[in-house]
Amino acid sequence: MKASTYLGFDFGRKHIGVAVGRSASRLAQALVTVSARNETPDWDRITRLIEEWQPCALVVGLPLNMDDTENDMTRAAKKFGNRLRARYNLPVHMVDERLTSVMAKHVLQEAGVPPKQHKSKLDKLAAQTILQAFLDGQTDSGHASDD
Repeated sequence: MKASTYLGFDFGRKHIGVAVGRSASRLAQALVTVSARNETPDWDRITRLIEEWQPCALVVGLPLNMDDTENDMTRAAKKFGNRLRARYNLPVHMVDERLTSVMAKHVLQEAGVPPKQHKSKLDKLAAQTILQAFLDGQTDSGHASDD
């Protein structure tokens, strides 16, 4: 059975973090940060990533308030997910991303990364955390891989 590859996205109005993960290893890895202007992503760059990694599905972080209500960024992330689905004809999974940026900052601090370098690494690390949560959830649903 072939392992499934997923791309994860941490949507932001100016920067979109991207991570890749495979069902076989159940590990997500930070890839790149893609720029966006006026909430319009660099679609050429995203297309190249999709062509390179050939994912079976995409995972987008869903920024909810702590009380489960939506906000402007929730709606913007959903719109981004819908645009990904329409543009690439791939399934898009929305994953609760609350506290992923907090966890990503903690990881950077623990790794000794100087605070000046945090911003450049934060978005793709948040994408990695989102995708890792999705992959961890896959193991609970009985997706086993033989490779």
